[in-house]
Amino acid sequence: MASDWDTYPISDFVTLSQGLAINAKSKYLLEETGLPLLRITDLINGTQVHFVNEEKAPPKCIATDHELIYTRTGQVGLVYRNKVGVVHNNCFKVIPSPELDKDFLYWFLFQESTKAHVNAVASGSVQKDLNHAAFLTLSIPKPELSEQKAIASILDSLDDKIELNRQMNETLEAMAQALFKSWFVDFDPVIDNALAAGNTIPDEFSERAEQRKGIEKKDDSDIQDLFPDEFEFTEEMGWIPKGWGISEVKDFGQVVCGKTPSKKKAEYYGNDISFIKIPDMHDVAWATTTTDNLSFEGSNSQKNKLIPKGSICVSCIATVGKVLITSREAHTNQQINSVIPAEKNTLYYLYSSFLAMNRPDFIGECFT
Repeated sequence: MASDWDTYPISDFVTLSQGLAINAKSKYLLEETGLPLLRITDLINGTQVHFVNEEKAPPKCIATDHELIYTRTGQVGLVYRNKVGVVHNNCFKVIPSPELDKDFLYWFLFQESTKAHVNAVASGSVQKDLNHAAFLTLSIPKPELSEQKAIASILDSLDDKIELNRQMNETLEAMAQALFKSWFVDFDPVIDNALAAGNTIPDEFSERAEQRKGIEKKDDSDIQDLFPDEFEFTEEMGWIPKGWGISEVKDFGQVVCGKTPSKKKAEYYGNDISFIKIPDMHDVAWATTTTDNLSFEGSNSQKNKLIPKGSICVSCIATVGKVLITSREAHTNQQINSVIPAEKNTLYYLYSSFLAMNRPDFIGECFT
């Protein structure tokens, strides 16, 4: 936002409305169908678990597509728009006046500087809680309404391009995972080599071998030469390509279990070192942004917990099986284990292996 605009108390242009508390007295509102109950976890993950009876839901708790939803506990300072449903009381609604464009307000609240402010004024040392009065300490620039709309339109256009790139990345990752499955789960190159050499193929691969016979092969001799043309039996994993072995994760590098610095020490938190938590791991391959960061002091307080760029993080508690690669030095919390590969050329193999372990159509088992 431009620094030469006049700023005003945000309280001049928004009203807030608290979400619905679900407790023993209000639990009767939950039903199998109805309006989605929008909790922080549902907003972050895009999931839907609970619904509320539309006729019984308090109107002040129902969000329309003209209102914003702002998170107030735990993950303080996340903002969502175009969500229709019943707002849970770990969030509240932010309703702009006619003088403030909703999308301009969204992008203002989306800024890291805004998030840093609300986290600084939120109460609580272990779990932050942002009340209405604290939120209303924000100041907001307010250009003319037409300019607000123009700015929001440009940012929306950029956001659309980012989303398109994300979808392209998803497609590329799906292709990479399909190739990984072909090479290291179905052993297609080994089967092809065995067929070409006239070697015996184990019964458990006979159906796959018949499928491979009917596939027109491309000239990938450089790749095919990297794979053997026979299988051998092992007690641990049954039939595997001849000459291949079995290793534990620790054999590929250093395993680091994350840790959360004391939240009683505000000086441990800042903007110096990324601090990865499970919500940062959803729908991404690289840890480019995190909702929380540590100061250098906070990083130094955790001996041997700093992981370098090119480490692989795997969530192992609560939401299990999320995987990403660090794009810079980082810490993680205790719900995440990380591997610092001893050799760079194993990075993407390990990444694909850990992703495969969390998919029912792949073989593998979770690491501890």
